[in-house]
Amino acid sequence: MRIGTILDIRKLVITMWKDFKEFAFKGNVLDLAIAVVIGGAFGKIVSSLVENIITPLLVALTGKVDVSKLHLVLGETEIKYGLFYKTSLIS
Repeated sequence: MRIGTILDIRKLVITMWKDFKEFAFKGNVLDLAIAVVIGGAFGKIVSSLVENIITPLLVALTGKVDVSKLHLVLGETEIKYGLFYKTSLIS
């Protein structure tokens, strides 16, 4: 390896490190961390809403415990909205 190439790589690493420190201390990392915490809390709130309010209401209205069997037939097409509901909201 040539000396010039090693110095260019070293200069690139130093520049990247400087840019990273500048980014990290601007507050962007703190904003990202706060967003992750809020997102996690919001996910738990939505899960609780679905498990404790929406699902029992659906069971009471439909009289069915297993919502994965719910479907709608349009012509020859079967739309399995119960399975979608179970997979996306209950799980």
